[in-house]
Amino acid sequence: MSVTTASATERATELPRIEDPEAVSPVDARALSKLFFDRLQVLEEGTPEYAYARNTLIEMNMSLVHFAARRFGRRDQTEDMIQVGMIGLIKAIDRFDLSRENEFATFAVPYIVGEIKRFFRDSTWAVHVPRRLQEMRVELAKARDVLSARLDREPTVAELAAHLGRSEEEITDGLIAANGYSTDSLDMPYEGGDGGAHRSATLADSIGACDPGMELVEDLTSLAPLLARLDERDRTILELRFGKEWTQTEIGNALGISQMHVSRLLNRTLKTLRSGMLTEH
Repeated sequence: MSVTTASATERATELPRIEDPEAVSPVDARALSKLFFDRLQVLEEGTPEYAYARNTLIEMNMSLVHFAARRFGRRDQTEDMIQVGMIGLIKAIDRFDLSRENEFATFAVPYIVGEIKRFFRDSTWAVHVPRRLQEMRVELAKARDVLSARLDREPTVAELAAHLGRSEEEITDGLIAANGYSTDSLDMPYEGGDGGAHRSATLADSIGACDPGMELVEDLTSLAPLLARLDERDRTILELRFGKEWTQTEIGNALGISQMHVSRLLNRTLKTLRSGMLTEH
């Protein structure tokens, strides 16, 4: 590990400059991550210092992605697993709360594994199908090609059964299961409705959906009494930060306090609201 420390004239809170974060050992990464997360909480988003702290955390903890990918044992898809695992790592870094007193690795690995599992779920069978029927799909595809060329037409279930030495019931189950290997996109156009072919419509138009606003209404209902308990300054900071999207520096200038003080107040208020929301639910 190669680390260049800050000069004596710089503040004690200055982060060490790490030349090659990916080369940091897992043991050193665990200790350094605590320091970087602690500093990240008081840095302003969008600043070079914030970007350095966040990017260094990502690079230092890439070993967690490789560790999670090895657990799946699919060497032919290692590169894909690393790419999607990095998404999980970044999500974990952005959501990690140092006040929970958990090791970051313990918090991050489920996020990384979850993204990899989602990748396999979305890139293989669209619907869960028993393994014996998954394997039959390949047999059926080969048999249909052979018989179609021989008969100059699509083979029947009985002909497929005779060719493969299986029962017609097995063949029927296999043909049905094969439909679960892929699905049509919801954006695929279709002809239907009153307009027929002249109407621009997709499959998604015919499917009902949950109203995303319902969950928001529930959260706002739970949040309202918690906000009412805050003092005026804390409510003002929340409104300026999340309502008007002011930076912490702009809020500090408006209230006559430092950006670091705004950060501490904001973290304290969000922790209070988060705790209250969890209690309510």
